[in-house]
Amino acid sequence: MATRTRLRVPSVKSTSHSWALASDTRLITPVVEHIVGMCQAAGFSSRHCGLNVPVAVTEALANAMQQGNGGDMTRQVTVSVQVSSERLVVEVTDEGAGFELAECERTPDHSDWLEREDGRGIFLMRQLMDRVENRCFDAGHLLRLILHRV
Repeated sequence: MATRTRLRVPSVKSTSHSWALASDTRLITPVVEHIVGMCQAAGFSSRHCGLNVPVAVTEALANAMQQGNGGDMTRQVTVSVQVSSERLVVEVTDEGAGFELAECERTPDHSDWLEREDGRGIFLMRQLMDRVENRCFDAGHLLRLILHRV
């Protein structure tokens, strides 16, 4: 009788990091690279590290800086990241009024999809992450991205 060996994924302690950034899109790449490195260290797949995480986090940061803070470099975006062997949680907070996710339902099926210069970021985040949440509060807006490793 054959015995089955169950592979165990080594447990990685949860690591976290935070940034406070001016609304300057040139600051996005180093933050995204750091987050990808955290995911690689936690054992996330090459697809997650090469596509899902960099695209979704770049979109979230660019939206916070350009839409939420209106490109005003005196306004800040804060980024909090927690990575474990099970999941990635990225929280991006801006100083803007926020928006309702339910109102951002644009998909490639919409007639103006190809002509628009904006509106694809939330769609991409939803496709690449397991969960996208948001919350508006008096002093700004928070967008949370969640990606499960397995």
